[in-house]
Amino acid sequence: MFLIQTIIYLLSFIAIWLGAGLIVRSADRFSHKLRLSSFAVSFFILGMLTSTPEFAVGITSVAEGNPEVFVGNLIGGIPVIFLFIIPILAIFGNGVKLTHQLSKKNLLLTLGVILAPSLAVGDENVTLVEGIILILLYIILFYVIEREKGVFDTNHSNILNIHSYSYKDILKVLLGVAIVFVSSQFIVDKTLLFADILRISPFYISLIILSLGTNLPELSLAVRSVISGKKDVAFGDYLGSAAANTFLFGLFTVMSVGETFAVQSFFKTFIILLAGLSLFYFFSRSKNDISRKEGIILLSVYIIFVIFEVFFATNL
Repeated sequence: MFLIQTIIYLLSFIAIWLGAGLIVRSADRFSHKLRLSSFAVSFFILGMLTSTPEFAVGITSVAEGNPEVFVGNLIGGIPVIFLFIIPILAIFGNGVKLTHQLSKKNLLLTLGVILAPSLAVGDENVTLVEGIILILLYIILFYVIEREKGVFDTNHSNILNIHSYSYKDILKVLLGVAIVFVSSQFIVDKTLLFADILRISPFYISLIILSLGTNLPELSLAVRSVISGKKDVAFGDYLGSAAANTFLFGLFTVMSVGETFAVQSFFKTFIILLAGLSLFYFFSRSKNDISRKEGIILLSVYIIFVIFEVFFATNL
């Protein structure tokens, strides 16, 4: 019985990966036809679309009255992206060149927005007001980066040209969305089932395991980036995806109708996340890249994070 449930769980993650892949590839073709700026495509469009699994899981968890699932999943995405996926990109790609980097000020702002949900959970509960603030933070980030980089090339954008859109790609996006949402239903249900079987909080399963599964699109981009050498595009997507998680966190908190939900003893987790992001910022600003050695250090922080969370989850 347990083995069958585990297989269904894993197959659901594979389905989410395939569905998100359909969405991202089709949207990428759209963006080139629409002549949007490359940074806009990477940071905002691909960043938001690779968060489709998180969106689907969040909608399902809110609908079923289990907000701790989306809380753990979205916060878990921070170490997965910055302490696991990007370090892997650096280790196997012999470093990550941050060619489409933000200014020092805006990179700090982006990382601050990314860390904001963890800060909100730091007092062991999240409220409606904090949810609204998180949404506003993402909107402010969008405005600031649009001023620096420009989301749309206003002189050449084809966004209003109907011929820029392919019906085939639209159908693929819709199919991908359907696959992701159906899979998310199984994922949330099995997460709750395993939490009950193992007698641990769904928050910790979501933080450690679910966050890995819903970030498979980002992981697949890392593999493609290593093979093709286009690591700069992937970096923009990872920043955008992590920032989009802040928007989703705020949205789902508001959708929970102001429900306050507790996360016990989260402060130590917040300290690890803060230390990890601080290291990432220091490494990325030192030489405008992350070396293989620095990638190993960041990956080590992720391993420490996982060990700590597993130990704490099993000793509550």
